[in-house]
Amino acid sequence: MTATVHRPSPDTIAATAPERRFATTDSADNSVRDGMRRLPGVLQLPLTMLTGRPYTGQRRLHLTPTAHLIAALASMAAGLALSGAALALGGWWLWLLLPGWASTLHGARNQRMMMFHQCAHRNMWARRGPDRVLGKMIAGLLMVQEFERYSTEHVADHHALHHMTLRDPTVQAFLVSLELRPGMTRQQMWRRVLGKLVSPVFHARFLWARVRSYAHAAGPLERALTLAWYAGLAVAATLLDGWALLLLGWVLPMTLFFQISNTLRLCVKHTFPGRDVESRRGKEYFASLTNAICIGEPVPAAGLRGGARLHAWARWWTRMLLVHVPSRYLVLTGDTVCHDFHHRRPMTRDWANYIFARQDDVQTGHKGWPPYREIWGMVPAIDLVFESLSLADPDEFDRARLAEASDRELFAAFDD
Repeated sequence: MTATVHRPSPDTIAATAPERRFATTDSADNSVRDGMRRLPGVLQLPLTMLTGRPYTGQRRLHLTPTAHLIAALASMAAGLALSGAALALGGWWLWLLLPGWASTLHGARNQRMMMFHQCAHRNMWARRGPDRVLGKMIAGLLMVQEFERYSTEHVADHHALHHMTLRDPTVQAFLVSLELRPGMTRQQMWRRVLGKLVSPVFHARFLWARVRSYAHAAGPLERALTLAWYAGLAVAATLLDGWALLLLGWVLPMTLFFQISNTLRLCVKHTFPGRDVESRRGKEYFASLTNAICIGEPVPAAGLRGGARLHAWARWWTRMLLVHVPSRYLVLTGDTVCHDFHHRRPMTRDWANYIFARQDDVQTGHKGWPPYREIWGMVPAIDLVFESLSLADPDEFDRARLAEASDRELFAAFDD
């Protein structure tokens, strides 16, 4: 079913743009995060990791790439253990499947969004051989696009001059996989995306695209090792009567949940350039396409009393725990919240400390770049991206022109 295309006039664009409720703010303004300092000190580091913003003057962490890798693997192992316990105990203990799925998914998404991504830039450990081996292992484990092909396309078509053009895999994913296009309203885009997230056909095609994009480019040895790995899992599940754990504890999070997370994360990555942008070059332009996505919201006003104070704090905690924590833990994992820092400093060796590294760059004047910008909340961030696509040039982002702009196989157009 085709959505009706809404093509706003230039007058409408000019009238509505300044009134967007999801407008970005200058990252020099740290009032939202600093307001959370009213909460107990023991919560400050978790709040920093949740929001993606340290409070002003907070002492930085010193994490390493290996620490992130170990944490991701431990999260996946803990998730499988919880799922196994739930299935073994049965009954009311089946509720443990929920944190089990969440932990497995979180670890897998961190592997994809940080380790695999940094390996593609040859920047995990900044050692070509180990980075390449780890990237290939993660591609086979998670069944995502073959590492070498992803690395080449990501660096050449997502970074550099082709960023957010028809050659960019991110743009192709919007136009092909999600079937979104300029002129659609934000409401139409939300309906389209939410419909796909519950569509068995969409998920089956998505999974097939993942398998094909890996197998199509992987070498014979890689394919043989990956096939042996999955065959070994099947044999072990048969011998140990573990098919329930394999299917519910591993396959389900790695397919349905992984793909939902992938799709939602894709929808916050980058805004589309406006029709009136005169120059498609320079740091000012490229910085305009990426914002930080901070997770959370301002704490209640300090002057509230009585029932109003109780209601405000109850609402704040409810939204933090039930909206913002799942958004961060399951979708905007790893350094996604600071993706703007990555596009400015893609080869920084301090990437493992992304939250504090970005804040350091903000405070030292972001040399050679315009001010950082941010938006608070996953849904407002998606709204911002959808609005930018709605107002983008329909001729520039015409799906029919993909063949002339890129020779990339479009079955792989699910990049996040």
